[in-house]
Amino acid sequence: MTVTSDTFPWLKYYPSGMPYEINPDVYPSLLEMIDEGFEKYARKPSYACMGKEISYAELDKMSRNFAAYLQGIGLSKGDRIAIQMPNVIQYPIAIFGALRAGLTIVNTNPLYTPREMEHQFKDSGAKAIVILANFADKLEKVLPQTEIKHVFVTQIGDTLSFPKKQIVNFVVKNIKKMVPPFYLPQAVSFMDAVREGASMNYQKPSIHNLDLAFIQYTGGTTGVSKGAMLTHRNIIANVEANCFYLSPMLQQIPENDPNVLVAALPLYHIYALTCNALSALKNGGMNLLITNPRDMNAFIDILKKYKITLFTGLNTLFNGLMNHPRIGEVDFSKLRVTSAGGMALQKVVAERWYKLTGNLPTEGYGLSETSPVLSANPLDPKFNKIGTIGIPFPSTELRILREDDTWAEVGESGEICAYGPQVMPGYYKRPDETAKVMFIDPVDGRQWFKTGDVGVMDAEGYFKIVDRKKDMVLVSGFNVYPNEIEDVIAQCPGVLEVACVGVPDEKTTEAVKIFVVKKDENLTKEQIMAFCRQNLTAYKCPKHIEFRTELPKTNVGKILRRALRDEATTKSN
Repeated sequence: MTVTSDTFPWLKYYPSGMPYEINPDVYPSLLEMIDEGFEKYARKPSYACMGKEISYAELDKMSRNFAAYLQGIGLSKGDRIAIQMPNVIQYPIAIFGALRAGLTIVNTNPLYTPREMEHQFKDSGAKAIVILANFADKLEKVLPQTEIKHVFVTQIGDTLSFPKKQIVNFVVKNIKKMVPPFYLPQAVSFMDAVREGASMNYQKPSIHNLDLAFIQYTGGTTGVSKGAMLTHRNIIANVEANCFYLSPMLQQIPENDPNVLVAALPLYHIYALTCNALSALKNGGMNLLITNPRDMNAFIDILKKYKITLFTGLNTLFNGLMNHPRIGEVDFSKLRVTSAGGMALQKVVAERWYKLTGNLPTEGYGLSETSPVLSANPLDPKFNKIGTIGIPFPSTELRILREDDTWAEVGESGEICAYGPQVMPGYYKRPDETAKVMFIDPVDGRQWFKTGDVGVMDAEGYFKIVDRKKDMVLVSGFNVYPNEIEDVIAQCPGVLEVACVGVPDEKTTEAVKIFVVKKDENLTKEQIMAFCRQNLTAYKCPKHIEFRTELPKTNVGKILRRALRDEATTKSN
């Protein structure tokens, strides 16, 4: 298909210099992109966290040393390594080191319960893990059930200078009691591995751009979390498109001024991974790592020290900052881009942020399966349609699919489908799940990814989400899949039946609500919550619990979640 503004109406809103198509094969693999960025920006700061900055040259050296260590202990191309840390400087050292060793990274949420960790590690076949000491007690519980042989543990202050390192680690462990006791005799200090790698030989592996770079876990229709396979080419394509998208605004930054990117979202999240950690390699930006964005007072203290140029975040994060009494202390005069993803951007939040900073947030859209960005609103405020997910990225097509598997017309709703070089080849070792989300166009034979979101395209090529085909619940930008919640709670003693839905919530967009039919009349909400906290990450735990004598079902006995959701939504309104 010829790519023109006639066939794709959104192209007329691309800024000057932004190509219709990008070259996803511009690098043989991410390794070449990493090498280029480290060399080009060697003298510039790459990351800052807790008052510590490291240059690209330092990151180059430390990640290469870690890569050499990984190779030295026998890990080779394609082996999976889990990384389970919040936003600390150790994270970029670990991911770039792992990629340079040819490994495939399994990003793991630090807040996962042992049950969730065990599934992810077993499913991916991870052979190694880099983990923050704060969570190592959970690893101890599941390690024997996994294939993990190499454990690297780091403390939160390990990259800081003396004596701050010792003070921070002492306070975190002994004063705040944030590091539960653990026994992992085979564990190696992550920073010791980095130091020892300096005396070991590093051999750059031969990587093809179709090799796996990441296995990014997301929810499953069966209740089992599944890994989206993201190749080097997938990630390169999205980074290239993202940099062309940002280029007009970043060009406004004077050459000698710092380009400071706020990384408040966790780098293990696909949005921050691509748009912060990896895209910075192309524009020489410094990621300002926010380890705990919920501590708004400390967050503002950090923001005051820098003149930020790019801010990626969620609607709830922007809203929280604006409602803090000290937000006026932050200098936003250099802010050029505010990118909102992960959840819907509310019009009132966007307008308040624009009034505060002079920079109008642009909402984008993507999924773990698409590396992640598929579309975004133009950065030019004249073409920023708040309430929409914007227009497709270069080399990306979005179309609306009807229920009868035919393409919809302009203004007609249906499932949003995506085609582009950033779309995953499938789910790791789950061809059945892959088949459920792929659609082969009978006319041209192209394979499209079915997002599960119901949307419409207007005459100008802007897309808007109007509903979700899946029963997924969106909590502060994180996907929660009802099947998983129901599978866990069904194992709680005293539960006969359970149904999970999402209900509107002012703070988190949606909250998890469950409806429970008791098997044991003595069962309490408190018992269910205690069971959930043992087996589910905090954002997956139900905020609302309602007991019922029965649940609505179809003629064949399937629970009608939609009826429960509609009822719960009506009540909340």
